[in-house]
Amino acid sequence: MFEIFNKGEQRVPIKVWLPSREHLEEECLRQALNLSNLPFAFKHIALMPDTHTGYGMPIGGVLATQDVIIPNAVGVDIGCGMVFAHTNVKAELLREVATPGGTLARYLVGQIMRAVPQGFDHHKERQQSRFLDEYPVERLYRYGEAKLPKKEEAYMQLGTLGGGNHFIELQEDEDGYLGLMVHTGSRNFGYKVASYFNQVAKDLNKRQGSPVPSHFDLAYLPVGSREGKGYIGWMTFALEFARHNRQRIMERVQRIVADGLGRYAGVKELKFLREVNAHHNYAAKETHFGRDVWVHRKGAISARRGEPGIIPGAMGSYSFIVEGLGNPESFHSASHGAGRVMGRKEAVRRFSVEEVLADFAKKDMVLGKRRRSDTAEEYYRAYKDIEDVMADQRDLVKPVLKLKTVAVVKG
Repeated sequence: MFEIFNKGEQRVPIKVWLPSREHLEEECLRQALNLSNLPFAFKHIALMPDTHTGYGMPIGGVLATQDVIIPNAVGVDIGCGMVFAHTNVKAELLREVATPGGTLARYLVGQIMRAVPQGFDHHKERQQSRFLDEYPVERLYRYGEAKLPKKEEAYMQLGTLGGGNHFIELQEDEDGYLGLMVHTGSRNFGYKVASYFNQVAKDLNKRQGSPVPSHFDLAYLPVGSREGKGYIGWMTFALEFARHNRQRIMERVQRIVADGLGRYAGVKELKFLREVNAHHNYAAKETHFGRDVWVHRKGAISARRGEPGIIPGAMGSYSFIVEGLGNPESFHSASHGAGRVMGRKEAVRRFSVEEVLADFAKKDMVLGKRRRSDTAEEYYRAYKDIEDVMADQRDLVKPVLKLKTVAVVKG
């Protein structure tokens, strides 16, 4: 970790979990400098080792604020995160057991793709959900009802994967055991909430003469204001929706895997052991350095001492289940993944579909994806080396499990 602090040019320092400043892209640094000059930024800015340029705030960034909340410092996919489940079954069965449609891994990928809508697809029928039935969404409409998403939309989106870097993976740990991992968030529902309140914040700041330059793209809401309370209420709902969305997908994947292993591999007792479900795009009221602050984690996970977390690599790479070390300098945070080194369009230009598929074949991995033309967007070479990322945050988390991809479903 190193620190950037130019007195007279910054209000607070920037602490970066990278080997040196040369590893930090210029636009990412510019955004971090903007954060460091916010009048309500507390103590310092923290950049995780997967940090890269985002909208307004770097992805892999952690910002603590006093008395305000910033919708763009949470991001448009509110509550995006991971869920993982470990099993007592060897992953080799997925490669070795044959089914009428190929290996068991290929069969499971096909079943998952039929059961879980991907990309822009939603369910065609209303999903049953006690969580949605009982959540008092009506109270949230006291502010901005006309432009905010309807609760009915959440019923149709619950249990859907989405696109981009969202995935469902079947994985193998270093002892050969099977693990299941899902990466998704609050879908279009959360996007609408984020977009609406970012505009509310811009309008409010303009009316009140904000000291934050508009080109920072970091419009804020006082947490005690009507607007701030409105955003916090909707953000909280989107976070819970994202958590239930991941869990719903995981439950479906578990049923599919259990059925496939039982039907074709004769596995009679499949157990799901260690389970973790955590966000990496959110803001939360926490106490740090003796002050109550709002910690914004945009592409960062909470890593309090002993807290379990998930840090995935890119498609075809490794992922890690970790335990937090509770480092106060990072506001008890760690990276949320490997971090991009190039944009999606550049990755598609640089790597062909054939190259990516050849890499999958070489590694004996199965890919499930409806549209192949953008396959290279999430190729592991478009990301930082996850091993380097983990090495740069040895003081933030301790690896518990290391997992490699056996099969993946991409949106």
